[in-house]
Amino acid sequence: MSMRKLFLRILLLTLPFAISACGLFDDQSTPYGYVKSSFRIIDEHALYANGDWIIERESYLSEAKSIDNFDDAHRIVKSALAFAGRKHSALVAPVTDTTAYEELPSEAYMLEGGIAYLKLPAHQGVKVSDSIYIHTVLDFLQSHLDAAGVIVDLRDNHGGNMYPMITAVAPLLPEGTLLSFKTRKRTSPITLDYVVRSSGLNLAEISKFPDNTPIAILINDWTGSSGEATLLCFRGLENTRTFGIPTAGYASANQSFPMADGYTLLITIGCDVARTGEVFCDDPIAPDVETKTPLEDAVAWIKSQ
Repeated sequence: MSMRKLFLRILLLTLPFAISACGLFDDQSTPYGYVKSSFRIIDEHALYANGDWIIERESYLSEAKSIDNFDDAHRIVKSALAFAGRKHSALVAPVTDTTAYEELPSEAYMLEGGIAYLKLPAHQGVKVSDSIYIHTVLDFLQSHLDAAGVIVDLRDNHGGNMYPMITAVAPLLPEGTLLSFKTRKRTSPITLDYVVRSSGLNLAEISKFPDNTPIAILINDWTGSSGEATLLCFRGLENTRTFGIPTAGYASANQSFPMADGYTLLITIGCDVARTGEVFCDDPIAPDVETKTPLEDAVAWIKSQ
């Protein structure tokens, strides 16, 4: 399965936004009606549904008037989504079997020199529960608040549900706004308290690491979507440095809209904004230190602190 398809299927399973059923109120009984219904949703929500989209939209609708099957309707909608939502958007077929999704638990253990190592893999909550994913790391951190430093490994974390990922490392993050989602209409801040409460926990009961604890983040070109959102929660913190190679470039917020035939419009509605004010969306996020040996270099940096 390609990287893009994997991101999209995982996002469909666990999205940080509520699913809207507005598309179901339109007439989707004909191929042309299906396209028009999809376009109404795209017009209202897609991040790039402005400017050139207005012109392109008419071309798509003109083509749709002559189609007589839903395969062509799906093809037109897919093309429109790629235009108005870009690479993080798609028309996703019904998911009939979630048991095939590979899912690894989080990991936490100590390295030589008193350095805590945390592995945060992609997480959909299908084979590994949110609670196990969170507490494997969170409970470990609560027991090692005196660690010389912490390594958060986000390599190969291609997304899923960002809330368990962020909650697991809550002891490392400052209170307040972690990042924001910027749509065409508004910017919505995501706070640590909100994330932790969304995971069913209480921030007041979580002990924090000292502010000067060095934190190294490991990333690669399979770090994407919610993996990138988790990465951005650390961006701008003075005690943090990132190691590896640029990420996948899916640092955007998506929303899903079910269609009458069981397909789902997965639409990019906003960009990720770091606490630094930097806006990320379709471009890879570069590490502070580009290296082919990120773990070794991260350990050396922490020891130098």
